[in-house]
Amino acid sequence: MQLWRHNFLTRNKLGSAYLSRANQWFDPLIKTCAPSSITTGKAFVFGINGTQGSGKSTLADYLCELVKARLGLTAVALSLDDFYLTQQQRQQLAAQVHPLLATRGVPGTHDVPLAIRTLDQLSSGHGELQLPRFDKSNDDRVTCQQLTTIVAPVDVIILEGWCLGARPQSAIELQSPINRLERDQDAAGIWRAYVNNALAEHYQELFKRIDSWIMLRAPSFKQVYQWRLEQEVKLADTLNESDKRNASNIMNKKQIGNFILHYQRITEVLLRDLPASVDHLFQLDEAREITEYRAQQPNR
Repeated sequence: MQLWRHNFLTRNKLGSAYLSRANQWFDPLIKTCAPSSITTGKAFVFGINGTQGSGKSTLADYLCELVKARLGLTAVALSLDDFYLTQQQRQQLAAQVHPLLATRGVPGTHDVPLAIRTLDQLSSGHGELQLPRFDKSNDDRVTCQQLTTIVAPVDVIILEGWCLGARPQSAIELQSPINRLERDQDAAGIWRAYVNNALAEHYQELFKRIDSWIMLRAPSFKQVYQWRLEQEVKLADTLNESDKRNASNIMNKKQIGNFILHYQRITEVLLRDLPASVDHLFQLDEAREITEYRAQQPNR
């Protein structure tokens, strides 16, 4: 086994079966980026959409390593999660706009201008660049000393995020709450209107930078709870005992159930509408196995 494949499996705590599936389903994706990244003078950008726990970050890591090993190009994997506003900034939003904005995740809780600048600098800049990183166990950005430094420009960028490709809803669609969180904690619709307005602004500018869209489509929103629970267990397993004692935001089952309600509205719209707008659609079952693949000309 090639060293990069071994390191990838170790880093992501995966068995070798993942490589067999990836070779079949994901290796062909990089054929689309080779000519563009070499001839245009700009990085080729993959965008990966998927619900929490669907395997976005694992796929982004795999494609990044594959591009480097197979094509000899420079590549970097980024997560929209790493561009969350700081805990202090979200607390300010919670005080000034709505208490629900203290919780990271929805549009309006990311520093999208920073994400746009980072993509542009990675694509066309020159010299060293520090990549933002977010520590979910402490619900805040990492310190400068913990940041990764990369040399720009790079040939390929893989950006993953649960709300990549989402579009704002109409005022009428926002009126009725869709779950108990919206009903009980956002009866006046202030929070969901703020989220919707944020999505209509900077996020669409960010999405324009994506050259090829990939979707890992969950069977339904109901599956998100189990996948997010598995994700939290995996996060806890990466921490040593000292870090676990100091981590302030490792969630239990009940907290995860409440947490994912913040994502439900946009997730359900994405599951319904985004498949028509992506280049590569992978339909997943409850075990995250791919049951169907469609390459298509997207309707954008």
